[in-house]
Amino acid sequence: MTNVDEIKAAIESLRETEYAQLRQWFTERDWREWDERIEADSAAGKLDFLQKEALAGKRAGTLKDL
Repeated sequence: MTNVDEIKAAIESLRETEYAQLRQWFTERDWREWDERIEADSAAGKLDFLQKEALAGKRAGTLKDL
């Protein structure tokens, strides 16, 4: 059995409250990693095109309200 199979079996044996805690942990981890990637991409200038597009849209009067 692989580690992943063992983890899956362990997850299947969790009580509902423990499973909910695990889901919450995964969600928080995913968002933390997302935030870190966004911050790194922003610092590296990879998102500068978004600002340029927004400013161009503002100048052209084509921005839409959300």
